[in-house]
Amino acid sequence: MKMNFKALAGLTMIAVTGFILGSCTSNPDSSGLEYMPDMYRSPAIEPYVDYGEVRGKEHMNMKMTLSAMTPPAGAIPYYGTDSATVSLMLPYFRKANIAFRETHGMYGADLTTTDEYTLAASDMNPYKVTAANSEEIFKKGKELYTAMCQHCHGEKGDGNGPMVISGAYAGVPNYMDRAAVSDGQMFYSIYYGKGAMGSHRSQLNKKEIWTLVHYVNRFQDPNYGKFDANGLAMAAPAAADTTAAAKK
Repeated sequence: MKMNFKALAGLTMIAVTGFILGSCTSNPDSSGLEYMPDMYRSPAIEPYVDYGEVRGKEHMNMKMTLSAMTPPAGAIPYYGTDSATVSLMLPYFRKANIAFRETHGMYGADLTTTDEYTLAASDMNPYKVTAANSEEIFKKGKELYTAMCQHCHGEKGDGNGPMVISGAYAGVPNYMDRAAVSDGQMFYSIYYGKGAMGSHRSQLNKKEIWTLVHYVNRFQDPNYGKFDANGLAMAAPAAADTTAAAKK
């Protein structure tokens, strides 16, 4: 009986050792023997997966090919049935200047020779601040600013963010000195980029950019977006052409 047990134990150890050694490989890109690959290798198509290597088979013609397709120009994601939200999310009607092709790498984009940045001075912020939504807007604005802007523009909007202090970037404007820049021009600059700043249209949707515009305005006027006990705005909104706002 003892001999049988020892033999069984020996065979078990050999099997376990063989299994462990069999799962090892000299290929640094291989995970070795996979017990249940479907548990962590999705059989479904995913946007950013290298399909050159699937289930141990390598297809060189598919290397670095993304499965994500570019939506048709002007396509609009589904934003529900609220007309105000849908209207706010419609494609931006202003185009980047043709110079952006070289300065911001917008090759193949629909560009214009018109100075749309100057025209954007008359565009109003369609996402209105009210006594009811002010707290929500500025809370979200702070989150977006901290994540997307603070590293260059600084926590107080003074242009002294960590990237500037480190010497990596220079010439970042002080928001408190930018009172002459309208809401529409701030939106245009964030959407398409300006100077050394790149475009943020792929990282932020239109509602988020207009939210950031509100947040930046408070750097210039501490009372911006605040309301008194009677629900009246403590800072007067900037004047702008209402015809541009209708286009959004």
